[in-house]
Amino acid sequence: MQRRKATMTAALAGLVLAATAATAPSYAADGQSPATSAPAAAHAKAPKGDGAKRLCHRVPRLERRIDRRITRFEGPVTRPGSIAFLERRIANAKKAHHTAIATFLGDRLTARKEMLTVLKKKKPDLKEVAAWCKANNGGAKDKDKAAS
Repeated sequence: MQRRKATMTAALAGLVLAATAATAPSYAADGQSPATSAPAAAHAKAPKGDGAKRLCHRVPRLERRIDRRITRFEGPVTRPGSIAFLERRIANAKKAHHTAIATFLGDRLTARKEMLTVLKKKKPDLKEVAAWCKANNGGAKDKDKAAS
């Protein structure tokens, strides 16, 4: 039984090695880098447009997500996820002399404050995108404009 198990394991290992060698990328054999190999370049697709239609479709959901996050971050100390809530947790950790926890939470607080700044900057940008989408038929391609 022991011998049979060892034989099966060896056979399985051989199959795995053979499969790995068979599926190795073409650049592995000839020393080319993946960036210069022809098959890798053939599979890459360049964008054909700017994705306006898709973005216009997503604008309402993005606006709601941004609004919810801003509301949560600016919430009161009783709101989990708010900046005030996290500041209170940091104060409690410092009071209990848990410096590692306070440092960790401080890093999260810094990231959350930066995220709030970014979200507040993106909100008017998204409003401009929504206005553009409304004026341009939801980002759909206009055949009349493309011909001229």
